[in-house]
Amino acid sequence: MVCESWKAKLDTYLDGELPEQEMRTFDAHVRNCPSCSADALARVQMKRAIQTSGRRFTPNANFRRRIQQSIAPKPQRSLRLGWMFATAAAVILVMGALTSIYVGSRSGRDLAYRDHVFSEIADLHVATLASSSPVDVISTDRHTVKPWFQGKIPFAFNLPELQNSGFSLLGGRMTYLDQTPGAHLIYDVRKHHISVFVFQERSLSLSLKFPASLDGNSLSPNKLPFNLETWSQGGLRYFVIGDASAADIDSLAKLFKAAS
Repeated sequence: MVCESWKAKLDTYLDGELPEQEMRTFDAHVRNCPSCSADALARVQMKRAIQTSGRRFTPNANFRRRIQQSIAPKPQRSLRLGWMFATAAAVILVMGALTSIYVGSRSGRDLAYRDHVFSEIADLHVATLASSSPVDVISTDRHTVKPWFQGKIPFAFNLPELQNSGFSLLGGRMTYLDQTPGAHLIYDVRKHHISVFVFQERSLSLSLKFPASLDGNSLSPNKLPFNLETWSQGGLRYFVIGDASAADIDSLAKLFKAAS
């Protein structure tokens, strides 16, 4: 019963619609309350499932009929030149329609994939912070954390030097994105926890290749109170996510880019 007042605002919190001060208070409560953390994770997963289902698109049954009608010859003078113009116009219309459908479909798939990946990464971030054991190797020393991953994941990566940066390393653990093993590092900056995920890009499923055109910052999921930045470098795919400011997310990303 103690958490009923918190849980009543949980959906508003996950939608990022609480006032800034109340959002920070809610963040602190969720990180320290196993019950609210579990409820938050369950609702995030439900929202992700609803969003994914809502994006499924089935071509309209009338599509074929509209195409056939657009290319069907209309009554006109039976002149050979007129038929040639009609045929050319029909071909142009069909090609234009197919091009629009292909471009629109590809763009839709890219955006759907981006949202899918962001939801997965956000779930991993929330679940880890809600866990009683968020890291498997606990150390602030990058020379201790990096070797721990050797033999556990099929690639190597570099960790940045944090001296005078304001960031501190808390530790790391193994993780998976669509059954692909990777590294999950946790950093702290001004009492905010930031997750850094590293995966081998070529090991991701071909159907889940992340579009290069969607790299960059300011790519936060619309319904989650997180900032996120992602990029590809040296055959690895990096994700930096957390409730810290966009400037802090960008600063940590730049440290990783320089270290790599």
